[in-house]
Amino acid sequence: MKYAVILPDGAADEPVETLGGKTPLESARKPHMDWIASHGRQGRVVTVPARFSPGSDVATLSLFGYDPATDHPGRAPLEAAGRGITIHPGEWVFRCNFVTIVDGVMIDFTAGHISQRESDRLIADLNDALRGSNVRFHGGVSYRNLMTAVKNVVADLACTPPHDIPDLPIAEHLPKGRDAEWIRRIMADAGNLLANHDVNTVRRDLGENPATDIWLWGHGRPRDLQPFKDRFGLSGAVIAAVDLVRGIGAAIGLKVIDVPGATGYLDTDYAAKGAAAVTALDNFDFVAVHVEAPDEAGHLGDVRAKVTAIENVDRFVVGPIIERLRPTDHWRILVAPDHPTPVSRRVHTSTPPPFCLAGLHVRPTMEEPFGETAASESGLNVDPGFELMEYFLKAGL
Repeated sequence: MKYAVILPDGAADEPVETLGGKTPLESARKPHMDWIASHGRQGRVVTVPARFSPGSDVATLSLFGYDPATDHPGRAPLEAAGRGITIHPGEWVFRCNFVTIVDGVMIDFTAGHISQRESDRLIADLNDALRGSNVRFHGGVSYRNLMTAVKNVVADLACTPPHDIPDLPIAEHLPKGRDAEWIRRIMADAGNLLANHDVNTVRRDLGENPATDIWLWGHGRPRDLQPFKDRFGLSGAVIAAVDLVRGIGAAIGLKVIDVPGATGYLDTDYAAKGAAAVTALDNFDFVAVHVEAPDEAGHLGDVRAKVTAIENVDRFVVGPIIERLRPTDHWRILVAPDHPTPVSRRVHTSTPPPFCLAGLHVRPTMEEPFGETAASESGLNVDPGFELMEYFLKAGL
């Protein structure tokens, strides 16, 4: 048996007036996803348990078959695993965004998708400037970075993801709790360094959003997770550009495959990801491919970009994988967005996203294109969401 999972991040949405009341997923031309839905099953999956906020960390962990209630260590520890960063005893790790804050308002949680070269320079200078603060900054991809901090107790600290507060005043969303003062101070000290940094001077001159501040969130410590092979009896690999999904893969023992040209943004090389997945299926029982682009388009509020991203996933990732699998009978394929990122809201929501699956022993139940409406009408609702993986791998076998 071969198993393929495609994770189009944030592809689920809500009806859009300019699309005739359809969602971007329903409006997109996606013949391969529709083929899966009409030759198999579609339904909805509760990827975000009630007490969690709708982050990709929680939702993606659910889709890989792990219960966030017992297995979720925080977003930053998962990203650290993806980068091979060792978290020492007594250390906490935080996600560290470069952001643009103007007059106390979160203008851009990506700092204009700051370039890698600029981000790396800012990280180096932050480490030099705050060397005595028991913190260390770790460069990532563009605006997505990490910070480790020596702190024995972070018992009462609540941090808001910056992508949850676009165009909103930050005052009510700064870190809160008994242990918040020290983290606010680090953010303020970093802001002072960044205010007149050469990188930002050039970005302003070019009309680009400067990295005015850092935003710390998603904190936690590493946690040992049961290897995927021990849990499901399959060898596996993951293909992803973002550190979060790479980190989840590494944490559960999947082979993390690097793909040149995979950026974690709208300009990612979809075809390279699809080709890498096809090759990986020759060597592994299970292959998961994550594509961040639909989520980025949702955060931008760009409906056309989101439709295009979904169509690219279908054409360049889902299509080649189906072509690789179909000559034999022993396979299954699953397409599952982790959560909605509605273009009208520009933030994640907890609404259960749709999924579709097909393959060996999966009997068709409805001949409808893949989308939120059909999935809601299918009668198949997987709750809790971490049970979807076992259903996909084992049901009927």
